[in-house]
Amino acid sequence: MATVRYLVNDVAAAVAFYVDGLGFQVAQNFAPAMAILKRDDLTLWVAGPTASAARPMPDGRRPEPGGWNRFVIEVDDIEATVSALKAHGAPFRNEIVTGPGGRQILCEDPSGNAVELFQPA
Repeated sequence: MATVRYLVNDVAAAVAFYVDGLGFQVAQNFAPAMAILKRDDLTLWVAGPTASAARPMPDGRRPEPGGWNRFVIEVDDIEATVSALKAHGAPFRNEIVTGPGGRQILCEDPSGNAVELFQPA
């Protein structure tokens, strides 16, 4: 089982995105600080601005949402998934790309964290 931590701006908005849009289940909810979500063998910790993970580093840098690291969710029908997420207002960084292994697209959670949707060939 893999555990990923994403820093988010709003825990409640992140929970709604991952539960309603991507089929995660809430394991524990400590909003506004953090929530623990599960989908298959992935555990996702969404940590808000008041979580210990958001404290400044010794050199003064502050952890923040966004970036290009991401986890991948395999889907059966990428067009249907994209359509449903767009209907809920989810932003996308690109259009569906086709490669040798399948099709992929990057969407963003409400804090700008990337999630790759992937449909195997």
